[in-house]
Amino acid sequence: MNSIENSQELLAYCDEIAEAKPIRITFSRLSDKTYKYKTTKVVQKKLDGKSVYSVERYTEKQVFHTIIRADELIENILEKLNYYNQIDAESSYFNFNLRITKKKKILFSKKKKSSDTASCLKNEHITSHNRKKKYILEEGMYIPAFIDLGIFTKEGKIVNSKYDKFKQINRFIEIIDDGISKLEQSGYLKDRKVLRILDFGCGKSYLTFVLYYYLTVVKALDVEIIGLDLKEDVINSCNEIAKKYGYENLAFEIGDISNYKYNNNIDIVITLHACDTATDYALFNAINWNAKMIFSVPCCQHEVNSTIRTDDLEILTKFGLIKERVASLMTDSIRANLLEYMGYKTQVLELVDISHSPKNILIRAYKTNISKEKREKSFEEITRLKKIFNFEQTLYNLLKSAGRF
Repeated sequence: MNSIENSQELLAYCDEIAEAKPIRITFSRLSDKTYKYKTTKVVQKKLDGKSVYSVERYTEKQVFHTIIRADELIENILEKLNYYNQIDAESSYFNFNLRITKKKKILFSKKKKSSDTASCLKNEHITSHNRKKKYILEEGMYIPAFIDLGIFTKEGKIVNSKYDKFKQINRFIEIIDDGISKLEQSGYLKDRKVLRILDFGCGKSYLTFVLYYYLTVVKALDVEIIGLDLKEDVINSCNEIAKKYGYENLAFEIGDISNYKYNNNIDIVITLHACDTATDYALFNAINWNAKMIFSVPCCQHEVNSTIRTDDLEILTKFGLIKERVASLMTDSIRANLLEYMGYKTQVLELVDISHSPKNILIRAYKTNISKEKREKSFEEITRLKKIFNFEQTLYNLLKSAGRF
């Protein structure tokens, strides 16, 4: 339960939200972890010609609906703050954000909507097919990173020219969401007070901020995310953005993937576009930490390409471009098989790159019980491939040096 020292201040802010006749309200970030409704949404509707509010309470598997009168809204808002630490509300003219920090400090913002609705009007031309698709991150949500990226207007409307990027980021979140669902179904999350995530090679990408929003607001999970990068200016900038957004458990550190040390348990490791062998060091660390889930988008797979030698299948290596692509696919096949050998159920998925829009491979691995036969088969496939192409591969060498096979 929330216990706020200055309840009059909180009442004044809540009253201001209610008086604005909000179109929708979202309650998130549970303060009472025993409360079964992970999020609650309140949406303005018309019933018999009168304005009412539909209160939608979300458990992990169900949604419960009730209707309240407009004059009951303020009471409902205050009641919900017994269980949640954040309110995002939208009226016809304003966007509101109210957050209660761990130290019970109240943070409140009220932003006037822009009068320039040109970009919003353009959205009317988005095809009905796209309109009908249900996304995890929806139009109307207050997602600060989307606003800073220019994907959303300040009113939470999709900018038409950024619709492809909106879909791409949602695709990434869908892949993460499917993984989180597996953790929920297995009961893994019940044993975790905090879900700890390491993001290797975070760079300037806003994906880390979007991921934090999804996990804390949409999924209402307690998380700690550490973003790691080599560039000091990037780290300083990202920490400033996290502070601006009020993301208390998101921090960025300077560090090298190859020798990074972390003393706490790690639940999820994410590595997006770690160049060449940096991906191998990230995967090696994730395996050593016994991470429950791994999400990896490799890039610049030069190592195998530079060491590959074969007399039997020269047709695949005599043309530079074909050799490069074969080596790239071979590298990720080896990584996926090594993860299987180390006890991870592994999938290789297609992901459209957020920055440059080519199609990339995403390796998703989930630590589970893999049969001895399947693990050995995965390793035998690598052994046969090495005999044919005589390459060097860093993850293979790291695991071998560590005595893992």
